[in-house]
Amino acid sequence: MPLAASAIYFLNLRGDVLINRLYRDDVGGNMVDAFRMHIMQTKELGTCPVRQIGDCSFLYMRISNVYIVIVVSSNANVACAFKFVVEAVALFKSYFGGAFDEDAIRNNFVLIYELLDEIMDFGYPQNLSPEILKLYITQGGVRSPFSSKPSEKPVPNATLQVTGAVGWRREGLVYKKNEVFLDIVESVNLLMSSKGSVLRCDVTGKILMKCFLSGMPDLKLGLNDKIGLEKESQIKSRPSKSGKTIELDDVTFHQCVNLTRFNAEKTVSFVPPDGEFELMKYRITEGVNLPFRVLPTIKELGRTRMEVNVKVKSVFGGKMFALGVVVKVPVPKQTAKTSFQVTSGRAKYNAATDCIIWKIRKFPGQTESTMSAEVELITSMAEKKPWTRPPIQMEFQVPMFTASGLRVRFLKVWEKSGYSTVEWVRYITKAGSYEIRC
Repeated sequence: MPLAASAIYFLNLRGDVLINRLYRDDVGGNMVDAFRMHIMQTKELGTCPVRQIGDCSFLYMRISNVYIVIVVSSNANVACAFKFVVEAVALFKSYFGGAFDEDAIRNNFVLIYELLDEIMDFGYPQNLSPEILKLYITQGGVRSPFSSKPSEKPVPNATLQVTGAVGWRREGLVYKKNEVFLDIVESVNLLMSSKGSVLRCDVTGKILMKCFLSGMPDLKLGLNDKIGLEKESQIKSRPSKSGKTIELDDVTFHQCVNLTRFNAEKTVSFVPPDGEFELMKYRITEGVNLPFRVLPTIKELGRTRMEVNVKVKSVFGGKMFALGVVVKVPVPKQTAKTSFQVTSGRAKYNAATDCIIWKIRKFPGQTESTMSAEVELITSMAEKKPWTRPPIQMEFQVPMFTASGLRVRFLKVWEKSGYSTVEWVRYITKAGSYEIRC
């Protein structure tokens, strides 16, 4: 069920009402007294952001020195309520020059009331996009003296922007050079046993775009995902020749993507917002290409010495390289002295984290590096428990490589004026939770 708010209150830390708006008549005007008495005065503000008092629920969040309280009398969607609060605060900040606190509210009573009437109708959230609301609510807020952001000029055709199908992009944009930047950013999560078998592995990725395009362009993105290629081959009545295909799981899109067309044709078609935005997120659980393999060997020589040998192999292409490679090898807390030998990079012992940190600035593909360390331990009669070996952790970035194998097959831009565009595509794979048991 969507959010059906009966009232919204803005309170300071003392519980005084700064501003409020009643959207329904199913709650009394004194509901804030119940919130102040049963929640604020009992010091239970930090325990749970949702409280039930009588027949009403109070959903509240603290932003700076202001409490925003939503009162509902039915079984409302709590996630929707907090999403509304977060986006409403972002809207207010865009009008107030980046500040949202008690002073900003007191200086902008009229503007806040006008915005509250627009962003919520009979308790149901409406359009909260600052770009759209600023087209027809042109009143400027009292800005913070620390804000240097200039006031944005209103753009004509506000009615079309508010009622049209494309609410995330305004008309009349003109660029001398029309460019599209597309970045595929992936994070690899791995848990590997000490014998080299993979216990858990997946990839979480996102496609980031930055568009500087004139007019109202229509973009079409083609990926080497299995479902999309199969659908395309059915439409063209011939088999696909795009090589490796992958299966995308848990895909979520930006609101600009035409979902009707995606369900029918399995193609990502959209009218992009102006500037930078996140087009989609996805997850891969099968066929993951691991960028690194780590082979650790740790020998405990009695109670006072240890030998640590770690071999790291890069599995990606020989023409690629990884940047900022960090290998964290755990050692016991009673470590007294360490000595290292590395084939590349530098290693040092960090007593604060109880680990050996091995850093390699640039790691070429299809190569391997090794680190050998001797660790001297302090003997202690009180310490009789065996050392539980935490996993080795890795950090890295590999440009122009995707662990999932995802590739952009095409990126087409169509606009009625027929201008030419320049498309830029980049790939990068980072370490998420990349751990190897030792």
